[in-house]
Amino acid sequence: MARETVDTLSRMSFPSSPATDGSPILLGEERVRIHPTAVVSSKARIAEGVSIGPFCVIDDHVEIGAGSVLGPHVTILAYTTLGENCRVHAGAVLGDLPQDQRFGGAVSFSRIGAGCVIREGVTVHRGTEPDSATIVGDSCLLMAGSHVGHNARVGRNVTLANGALLAGYSRIDDFAFLSGHCLVHQFTRVGTLAMMSGGSAAQMDVPPYCITRSLTTNAVVFLNVVGLKRSGMPVDERRSLRRAFDLLYRSGLSVPSAADSIEREIDTPSGRELCRFLRTSKRGICKFFRDERRREDPREESLAA
Repeated sequence: MARETVDTLSRMSFPSSPATDGSPILLGEERVRIHPTAVVSSKARIAEGVSIGPFCVIDDHVEIGAGSVLGPHVTILAYTTLGENCRVHAGAVLGDLPQDQRFGGAVSFSRIGAGCVIREGVTVHRGTEPDSATIVGDSCLLMAGSHVGHNARVGRNVTLANGALLAGYSRIDDFAFLSGHCLVHQFTRVGTLAMMSGGSAAQMDVPPYCITRSLTTNAVVFLNVVGLKRSGMPVDERRSLRRAFDLLYRSGLSVPSAADSIEREIDTPSGRELCRFLRTSKRGICKFFRDERRREDPREESLAA
């Protein structure tokens, strides 16, 4: 779970009053605290231990999980669910209407998992089609000014750095990291433990475990070495991913042939995940950027460290 310091949490505590009988539906016995200036619908469902700060707006049909804390000026609109123990900072807007001209006013949803940290000015929009949803998984960190578009699916433990933008129907798999001001085109997928470097854009799928080149579009440079280490992946499995990367990007094989070779040679969880990703990609995958000015990327040597 994305964690914050005690000092940070204390600064999100505001003078407030216990909820009273004309207030929203309250779940559990632990006291809910709602600042007097907040506007909270009587049709919202607020779990125990929730704190709602100054000038927040909580719409009809909103559910807020136990222990979540909302800073000032947070807006949560209809048909949004916020999981337990989330921290939502000033000015975030969750569950607003999709920025999609096809939207006809149908009931659709935004679902945000437990343990998420949502920083200042983040926007998450609900789905376009009836009964569809925009989903953010557990323990995500959405930094200031990031955007999750309609019908996007964000996995667990994903980080969106400041200004990262996800278009409609994009998909970000577990433990991916998108650096500042990254752009993900609609229907594009970013794989497990992939990292998009600052200012990069993807209109094609970013394979799992790879890292993109800064300030470029659809360009992979190598494996996400730091992310793989931090994930606790064993050294031998990281080495096998180096071989998988070579088969995919340096062997001259087509993507289907490379997937077949990876399947034959590399029997590891990460190898199998990479094969699944390659075989289900609908937009094609990012290309390999080879910098002829450098011989060997020093990051490659650190796979065995």
